[in-house]
Amino acid sequence: MMSRPYRHPYTRPCAIPALRGGDLRRRPFPWIALLLGALTACGGGEPSPRAEEAASDATSPDPAVDTAWTPIFNGQDLSGWTPKIRYSEPGLDSLDTFRVEDGLLTVSYDGYTTFGNRFGHLFYDRPLSSYDLLVEYRFLGEQAEGGEDWARANSGVMIHAQPPESMPPDQDFPISLEAQFLAGLGEGERPTANLCTPGTEAEIDGTRLAAHCTPSTARTVPIGEWVTVELIVRGGDRIAHVMDGDTVLAYESPEIGGGVVNAFDPAAKPDGSPLSQGRIALQSESHPIQFRRVWLRERRSASR
Repeated sequence: MMSRPYRHPYTRPCAIPALRGGDLRRRPFPWIALLLGALTACGGGEPSPRAEEAASDATSPDPAVDTAWTPIFNGQDLSGWTPKIRYSEPGLDSLDTFRVEDGLLTVSYDGYTTFGNRFGHLFYDRPLSSYDLLVEYRFLGEQAEGGEDWARANSGVMIHAQPPESMPPDQDFPISLEAQFLAGLGEGERPTANLCTPGTEAEIDGTRLAAHCTPSTARTVPIGEWVTVELIVRGGDRIAHVMDGDTVLAYESPEIGGGVVNAFDPAAKPDGSPLSQGRIALQSESHPIQFRRVWLRERRSASR
């Protein structure tokens, strides 16, 4: 059973509306509409009652202040990020899996003869706890030779992940929560923005999730379409996945535990421990994917 649905409390960052010629003829004071639209898009003005209710649901009781949206992928290189490819040491990506092409963070397998379960993750270099994360992505092309069938048009972003330095070379996935990204394969519904739990567990309405992956209520998107997903992360309290302005999945009380992670260091997996912070990591699971935006908005205590 899903938690009570709510609308996303934040507008798309600085998506300032444009006035067309028809708008100028229909509206006596078009500049007022433009100014109000700009204030709303960039965080100015008073929040609507619906936004206030949503923010109350998504945040912890502690007073907090939003910082500005900040791109953490600069569109030029992978500064601030560290790759970890299975069977390799952190920082080593000899087949150039993660790269920047035409300003897009690109996950490519053109250097692979066969994928060989060399799952990869590109880690943001700083741990985070309470924040909003916006990721715009698209799948493209064909899956790498030798990729698992379940990994077709399958990738994601990990949150609250262990650091790459704590992963032995043979470990497949970081202990983390995964916002799983999928695309349709022409074989029925295949929603995106799901939750998977490698080495972790979570709850919905106080009930511990039994399955490794929990589907969202998001639509199925085709390969090639740009998709924007926002994650509202509030430490070890509540996490929500937002798409098309609607919360498509919400869960709470994450902790370390469960399976679907292999060859890990037991010291990194104290089952039953609350999970309230960690790294962000973008996945490589054998299907090419590109990221156009990776934006972060941190929350901090108002007393700091």
